[in-house]
Amino acid sequence: MSQDSTAQRPSPAVTIVIDAALVVVFCLLGGLSHSLGEPDAVARIVSSIWPFLAALVVVHAVALATRVDAARVVPGILIWIVTLGGGMALRALTGQGTAWAFVVVAAVTLAIFLIGWRLINLLVQRRRSR
Repeated sequence: MSQDSTAQRPSPAVTIVIDAALVVVFCLLGGLSHSLGEPDAVARIVSSIWPFLAALVVVHAVALATRVDAARVVPGILIWIVTLGGGMALRALTGQGTAWAFVVVAAVTLAIFLIGWRLINLLVQRRRSR
């Protein structure tokens, strides 16, 4: 890949921020759809965010340590898998719900978010390099 197209990819810090923001949006959307109006809504939403963010931080730390460009699509797939699996594992270990329907919705939504922005970025890069 040329230096120009590499320069167009987000930095590791920006990549982490984008991923973290999308994980928070995923949890907010789910939390608001299930907890809106309940007195403990904020606490429930926060408790749904941390397991996925913790898994995301771990996988990004590994990517940084191994110098993997996490803004690329293939590493994004691994980031999605670890974020989903790690988030669900942490939820299970802490007594939070891991109902099958939730796992499916989380898998699809996180895939769209965490892989989707990388695919869009790749398409924009390719278009610019023409």
